[in-house]
Amino acid sequence: MDIKDTARPLDGAGVSAFLRSLPARPLLLGLGEARHFVDELGEVRNEIFRHLVEHEGYRSFAIESDCLMGLVVDDYVTTGAGTLDDVMERGFSHGFGAFPANRELVRWMRAYNEEHDEKVRFFGFDGPLEYWAASPRQALTGLYAFLEGPLPCTRETLDTLLGPDEQWSNEAAAMDPSQSIGRSADAQRLRLIADDLVALLDTQAPRLGAEDRERAALYGRTATGLLRYHHWMADASPARWGRLSALRDAMMAANLRALAEHGPALVFAGNLHLQRNKSLMSFGDQTLEWWGAGAITGTHLGDRYAFLASALGTVGDDTPSPDTVEGLLATLPWDRALIDAGRLAEAVTKPAPRISQDFAYFPLDPAQLDKIDGIVFLKEAVRLKKLG
Repeated sequence: MDIKDTARPLDGAGVSAFLRSLPARPLLLGLGEARHFVDELGEVRNEIFRHLVEHEGYRSFAIESDCLMGLVVDDYVTTGAGTLDDVMERGFSHGFGAFPANRELVRWMRAYNEEHDEKVRFFGFDGPLEYWAASPRQALTGLYAFLEGPLPCTRETLDTLLGPDEQWSNEAAAMDPSQSIGRSADAQRLRLIADDLVALLDTQAPRLGAEDRERAALYGRTATGLLRYHHWMADASPARWGRLSALRDAMMAANLRALAEHGPALVFAGNLHLQRNKSLMSFGDQTLEWWGAGAITGTHLGDRYAFLASALGTVGDDTPSPDTVEGLLATLPWDRALIDAGRLAEAVTKPAPRISQDFAYFPLDPAQLDKIDGIVFLKEAVRLKKLG
């Protein structure tokens, strides 16, 4: 099979044809990033989302960013609250608010909503995490405010147990578990309180409107997830970082399952988070292994979850060898292509793994092509933010 027979130009018609080729219409379409902060990929993502909204009935977009901060962006795109500058500063984690493609996407979503009755929505689906975790205050107090008594503790007791936010967001705890307060007596008590509050939400759900139930459930998921993450930040065993990676993606997956109720939605995050196969990452002298959010979500949604991985040819000054998957795809006649990954797996025979000189780029794993629905391939990406 000629490799050209597995691909088509990446345009609106190609995206629609790809969707029609799937066994079922996906509630969640994952578009993976091979590398963060690639301008060309961000622009392609925006074009895909605009096409999905205008021609395929998509109304939601989700990104690998803090789910609570994302509420600021959603409020702006749906109601116009705030200013674009303020929203880009306060509505994203991981530095994503400074990414030009994200600013353009938020601007477009707001403009679309000004002209249409059926609104598009914006969601962050990561936890309030970097390598460390934020305070659970916003999530816990937000959930508490939705509930009626009797409650497991007073608001004053809740504030006392939470203490100053700085002790929760101590960045040094990321590398030094002894600096984490995640296993303190107060933190342990907060975990029990959070569990009780989530259970109370279930008992009181009928009296809440749909929007309030959705917001309260988000607060509940986030509070319990953050307290669990803090607990394992205090773990000093060699399994610590593998467990933390898995817990982060489990939080992502829980948010994605809730997002599926707003489907169909486009989900944008790193390939490692959205792929179906097990995620592997070098971390110091360890190789971390965990199941990512896409793998977990796929077990719940089945073929209502679809995954488009991205891959890049030349990345800055780094060009793939001709015998790698990316090197083979670079021979296609289009600068941007959409590839049927299953057919590609049949067409290529034992390609070499790519060893990229850009540590921020995650190459395609040739052995996992059959677990990908499609590949968005850009022959060249030169407008990217240098990391490290």
